[in-house]
Amino acid sequence: QVHLVESGGGLVQAGGSLRLSCVVSGNFYIIAGAAWYRQAPGQQRELVAADTSGGATNYADSAKGRFRISRDNAKNTIYLQMNSLKPEDTAIYYCKADVRRYAGRPHTTYWGQGTQVTVSP
Repeated sequence: QVHLVESGGGLVQAGGSLRLSCVVSGNFYIIAGAAWYRQAPGQQRELVAADTSGGATNYADSAKGRFRISRDNAKNTIYLQMNSLKPEDTAIYYCKADVRRYAGRPHTTYWGQGTQVTVSP
């Protein structure tokens, strides 16, 4: 089984920064792709940033220039560096990983439990 555990959320003032971490544990071959999503109260879950297995990244328009997704494959950890935070960034942030359990096999998608980010004015 594969587990994702996020950390790094919290309360920050507008203009501040946070770095979210997502540790992927368990028995698997490789993390094929990774992404961060967020869900604000009363809103649908939305993509914030994604990192494909080919190394390409893409960001929501709201995150461009402020957020950066990265990975440390040696630590099986996915990061989201968030700078210049705004109150509208307040949400629960979820990590998603597309994991190949075995070489040559299709990936399976796993989600973390979420971490709360609150940005005060």
